[in-house]
Amino acid sequence: MNTYDLKGRVAVITGGARGIGLAVAERCVAGGAKVAIWDVDLAEAQAQATRLGGFAAKVDVTSEADINAALAGTEAALGPVDLLVANAGITGPNALVENYPVDAWRQVIDIDLNGVFLCDRAVIPGMRARNYGRIVNIASVAGKEGNPNAAAYSAAKAGVIGLTKSLGKELAQTGIRVNCVTPAAAKTDIFKQMTEAQIAYMLSKIPMNRFVQVEEIANLVCWLLTEECSFSTGAVFDVTGGRSTY
Repeated sequence: MNTYDLKGRVAVITGGARGIGLAVAERCVAGGAKVAIWDVDLAEAQAQATRLGGFAAKVDVTSEADINAALAGTEAALGPVDLLVANAGITGPNALVENYPVDAWRQVIDIDLNGVFLCDRAVIPGMRARNYGRIVNIASVAGKEGNPNAAAYSAAKAGVIGLTKSLGKELAQTGIRVNCVTPAAAKTDIFKQMTEAQIAYMLSKIPMNRFVQVEEIANLVCWLLTEECSFSTGAVFDVTGGRSTY
């Protein structure tokens, strides 16, 4: 495995206790970064942070108070935050739009879209002051193409793509770069929230006929976190095994 030069950088990974977030955290540490894992599962976040020599905080990404407290704790423990990977998310139920529970819709939008906005918003002032930063928002191919029976998730991830494009342009003349990644489905705990029919549908759409590995997503994310990612911002990076090529 090659490594990316992240020496001296402090990275925050939301939803970093498992799955894609944990793979990103591990890759960041391999590149020399110090990592803060923000997750609703504090016990697992602490276990992984201890293993990786980092910092853990219990964070509900829909709570500004949680985010602000975690940011202050991270900077006290590790130093100013240079890198953010906004990864925390849920899928919500599988249901037709006309049957979709309104409370579930609001919860998915709140976590998957508003949570990314709030985390991005929190780290920008410090990054502006230092004129350096890298933000990677984790979207989904569902945000590009829409998955049936997953309208809330698809809409939220499309919103993350739009947010990334806007924020990238806002910060283009600073030293901050903002990009997003649109993975196909990976076998993580998020599969527990899906039906077998939904999982089979997603696999059927991937020309490579396999699910993406979290390590493959982490590889792309970590390049986007480096100084070498200097002329890409507000962009959408695909990792879907050929499902989408734009």
